[in-house]
Amino acid sequence: MSLNETPNANRLHIAVFGRRNSGKSSLINAITNQQTAIVSDVAGTTADPVYKAMELNPIGPCVFIDTAGFDDVGELGMMRVEKTKNVLDKTDIALMVFCDADMSLEKEWLEELKQRNIPVVAIVNKADVLNNAGKLSDKIKAEFKLQPIVVSASKNFNIDDVKNEIIRVLPADFESDSITGHLVQENDVVLLVMPQDIQAPKGRLILPQVQTIRDLLDHKCVVISTVADKIDEALASLSKPPELIITDSQVFGLVYGKKPKESKLTSFSVLLSKYKGDIDEFVKGAAAVDTLKETDSVLIAEACSHKPLDGDIARVKIPNMLRKKVGQGLKIDVVGGNDFPEDLSPYSLIVHCGGCMFNKKYLMSRIERAKTQGVPISNYGVVIAKLTGILDKIDY
Repeated sequence: MSLNETPNANRLHIAVFGRRNSGKSSLINAITNQQTAIVSDVAGTTADPVYKAMELNPIGPCVFIDTAGFDDVGELGMMRVEKTKNVLDKTDIALMVFCDADMSLEKEWLEELKQRNIPVVAIVNKADVLNNAGKLSDKIKAEFKLQPIVVSASKNFNIDDVKNEIIRVLPADFESDSITGHLVQENDVVLLVMPQDIQAPKGRLILPQVQTIRDLLDHKCVVISTVADKIDEALASLSKPPELIITDSQVFGLVYGKKPKESKLTSFSVLLSKYKGDIDEFVKGAAAVDTLKETDSVLIAEACSHKPLDGDIARVKIPNMLRKKVGQGLKIDVVGGNDFPEDLSPYSLIVHCGGCMFNKKYLMSRIERAKTQGVPISNYGVVIAKLTGILDKIDY
């Protein structure tokens, strides 16, 4: 990813669902006006979901997800269908492609999409070869109360109508939120206390820092950055206390002890947890720290998949803090990337990262899974603030 690219986690995720050989890949190519997906007359050409970052005018940055046909068969086919189901957790808008009079499978998938509150654009593809496209469209209207768009992806027929419908069903809250807008005003001085450890390799800033800085600049704030061991010098250089201090969660205690009483305090992780997740649920979940027993198990989940390093926050720092409070026998499991258990019942607490590598839909799906199973879930920064004893003194 270049410095000028929008991270996939901040892009609208548009997934295309349908039967094998229904023209899903051709549809993506027509919408994006590029040969984004491999097209073949052979059913089942698309195996694993294929993610392609694009710009869709006037929405802006999007990710199109080409999925395997949900009518795939055989042992391998069932594995492909399962991977297609996993895409639902990340889907902001679904394009459902119809091409057959038998719509029993489409009905099942539409019901799942409805349960997840995912907007659907219904599409009848291959209008250039189907003799019954009009009848099929009428049947979809009658049975599913949808207004399908009849298209020919190969002939680029009615593709603009699909784009317009995507814009119409765009979730109301997409990109309406801000990372820092609820805490700052124009001209506010904001001091950033940046992490300088293995999570922030030399010469680079980690994504939450970059996103937060950009958001503050969009709000026309004065942004000043420092490291933890220079916070005294940074504060002394200012003519008045900063309106807000945003710190690396790992030094919450240190920064809280040095901050001016007039300054609000939060962390990058806490801000991301509000921006992409459910901050109220995370604060509620953090209360479970007080009731943990040494015989309990805790799950730590991070969005990044990387080789563990000495001093890693997920594998070393948070476990050490939890065990110091609860006892050395506390069992802690760590998962990364898309590895997140279906069954969360063995755990008494889940501690999730800020989710900067996930889109909001995906992070919220994990929160909902935890809530459904009755397992408290929180966030790195919120839990660290709780363990430091300052959760009720920070802003979020």
